[in-house]
Amino acid sequence: MSRDDDVLARRVPHAWYEDLLGLISGLAAASLGLYLLKSCEAVTGGTAGLSLLVSYWSGASFELLFVLINLPFAVLALWKKGWAFTVKSLACIVALSLLTKLHANVLGLGHIQAWYGVVLGNLLVGMGLLILFRHGASLGGFNVVVLLAQEVLGWRAGYVQMCLDVTIVLLAFAVVPVHMVLLSALGAVIVNLVLALNHRPGRYMGL
Repeated sequence: MSRDDDVLARRVPHAWYEDLLGLISGLAAASLGLYLLKSCEAVTGGTAGLSLLVSYWSGASFELLFVLINLPFAVLALWKKGWAFTVKSLACIVALSLLTKLHANVLGLGHIQAWYGVVLGNLLVGMGLLILFRHGASLGGFNVVVLLAQEVLGWRAGYVQMCLDVTIVLLAFAVVPVHMVLLSALGAVIVNLVLALNHRPGRYMGL
């Protein structure tokens, strides 16, 4: 038995209360990160970034767009990951939207320095995603595709996510100023490095 196989064999499943606390922690970090990105009118990757882009372009609610854009990916999640993962992910998507709105109402930061919002926002989003992954959930969208790529093909989750996110960031040239696109590209690298360096086969993976 290889070292990785031995590690996987000795994993201890999370208790329900550990999963619950993990999901709350992940959502708190990710939603605060998205609020910071939205406050400085930056873009990130994934369906969150796509929702931000459409929101900037159309003026529609980010929170509503985030839920609607993620719905088609729920079908893929149900097909490949099962009911438990899908229900957890849908609940996290709705909760993230509500928490992002809550941050706006409670904190009311308004516009913040772009470099601060992009760096800290993406670090928080990456940490939040990492926690959610380790407790059997995601924020839908590209996260589902990324997890499947790692589990089925053995590709690093962070690197796959980075390729998808670059596409989203490039689309931002049509919506936001060039300097914000460049900052957003840096942010996409940050959030995906968090995943690439921490979410790997053979490393800690919650059940």
